[in-house]
This record gives sequence, structure tokens and C-alpha cells, in this order.
Amino acid sequence: MFSMTTFPELDTGIRIVGIGSAILLVIYVLILFLRTTWRDGLSAGFLSLFRFRVTIPLVIVIGLNLLAFSLVFVRPNEVGVVVSFPSPGGVRPQPLPGGFYFILPFVERVQKYPIQWQTYTMSNDYSEGDKMGDDSIRARTSDGQEIRLACSLILRLDSNQAVLVHIEWQDRYMNDFIRPLARGLVRRQVSQFTVNEVNSSARSDLETNLDRLLRDELAEKGFILDQFLLRDIAFSPEYSLSIEEKQVAFEEQIRAEYQAERIRRLARGRADAVLIEAEARAEALILLGDALKTNKDLLTYRYIEELTSKIKVMLLPNNAPFILPLADLLKDTEGITPTINLTDTQMLDQVELP
Repeated sequence: MFSMTTFPELDTGIRIVGIGSAILLVIYVLILFLRTTWRDGLSAGFLSLFRFRVTIPLVIVIGLNLLAFSLVFVRPNEVGVVVSFPSPGGVRPQPLPGGFYFILPFVERVQKYPIQWQTYTMSNDYSEGDKMGDDSIRARTSDGQEIRLACSLILRLDSNQAVLVHIEWQDRYMNDFIRPLARGLVRRQVSQFTVNEVNSSARSDLETNLDRLLRDELAEKGFILDQFLLRDIAFSPEYSLSIEEKQVAFEEQIRAEYQAERIRRLARGRADAVLIEAEARAEALILLGDALKTNKDLLTYRYIEELTSKIKVMLLPNNAPFILPLADLLKDTEGITPTINLTDTQMLDQVELP
């Protein structure tokens, strides 16, 4: 085997040139045969086929086609498996990485497989998955609820295991191996969870378990898993309705608790305000009592201060004469009454109010 790096389309170009030269050679030989036969007869026509002007181009064309069928280019994102008639088992044990290679023409051929990352999607979206229509995975939880899961696998073929993949699956590995494996493992793992667990934080546990199991299973068969993505979970209409009702009830409960807390806060604020006011009044009464103990006339002063402006009264000591003529005051002012000899206590009871 010989490997070299050159232009990617060289093998294809050589094959086109070889096929084209073979067609031109056939046309040339046919014209030469007909012309010689027409001029010199049939025997001369057959003899003309063995002349140098025919055999030399024939050798060149044959050599060019042998070169074209023995030269194979494997692209950088591919790996080649050589199906070989002389090799034991009908295949070369080592795959061909990217590059140019010579193989035995007509007894060997190269089967190419992609080794770039590929995404295989099973979705309930009719145009999103690898298969048209609803291709989601229908599974049943441990409590008997049916759910549908949409998922994707990002994987690639292990170039070192390409011969194994070719022997076991050829190019059918995606539909005949990876797809059934993924669907079966998803159903098996879902059956170990309840529907409420699948619809909760346990969903990440389900995704982690599936990623680990698929990674191990695919590695044994010559594939490398990059990621398993659990894209969507669809529940039955009955379960979805019950979840919606629970959510509505939960939101109403939160709203009621908020209103109750708001009312409690308002009531607590009012109670605090009343308590503060009562404490202030009590403290004021204590101060007032202390003041009355030292100054008994303070009560009379507070009484006079609280009288309205409409009350017109003159308080004088009961043993003092009037300085102003009371009769004149009575003529001009209504509501003024002369003082009488009263004790302090009686004076407070006899004040006339309008």
C-alpha cells in the first residue's frame, strides 16, 4: 500500500480520462477497421487491428484505466475499508484514513464511511427528525402513565473500528442498530421512573442514565457518543390537564396567602400605632399627674385653654371688686354673667356654656 497527499479530485480525474480514452480508442479502432476493410478486404481489416498504431494506444489506455481503478482517495472526514478478494475474511484488517492509496484493481474496492459528528433525531415534529412524521419514542412510566419523548444523539463512527462496523452493519448501522438501541434503552429507563419524577428534577437523572448506557453500548460496537439530548417530553392530555389544574390551584393559594399576609401586616401596623398612641397618652398622663402635684392651678389653666372662643366669661376672685363697670359690659356683650362667690369646685360646675 502506498499513501500520498495530493489534490482531492486526482483519482476521479484519472478515471474520467481513462474511460474517455477507452471510448476514443474504440472509435479509432472501429474507423480504422472499416476503412481498411473497405479498401483492402476483410482480412486486411483484421490484420490492421494488430499493428503498432493500434496496439500502442491500446496499451496506454489499459495502463491508464488500471491506474485509475487502483488509485483511491479517502477524504479527511472519511475512513476506508478495503474489501479484498485475496485477504483472509474478504477484508483488509486495517482501515484507511484520509489520503491517496493504491489497491489491486478489479480484486479490491474501498467502502468509505463518514467519521464526522452526526446527529440522529427522533422527534414529534413532523419535519424535524430523521424520519418524517411523529418519530418520538412512546414509553410507559412505572405508574402506568404513557409519555412521548423526543431526543437526539450526537455521535460518530470510531475510525479504528471501521472494519468491525463494516462486517456487522455496513452502511445500515444508523437505522438497524443505533435507532433500535436508543429507543429500547429509553423505554427501559423510563419504566423505572414515575410520571411525577419524569416531570421534575429527576428528569436530569433519566438523561444522565441514558447518556451513560448509550455511551457504553455504542463503544462496544465501534461508535463514539458525544451527547445524548432529551429534548422534549409530552404527557397524556389527562395528566397535562391535572398538572394545569394543580398549577392554577397553587397560584390561587399563593395569592390567598399573599392577601392574608398583607391583611396581617396592616392589622399589625394599626395595632402598633394604637399601642404607641396609648403608651404616649399614658406617659402624658403620668407627666400631667406629676405636674398637678407641684402646681394645683394647672388644672384651672388647662380648663381655660380648652374653652371655645364662643364662651365669654370673666373669672375674678370672689372677694375682689370689679375694676370695670359690669353694667356697661352687660349692655354691649351677651353671654357675660357676673361672678358670684363660689368655691373653686363649684365655679367649674357653674360656668355657662353657649
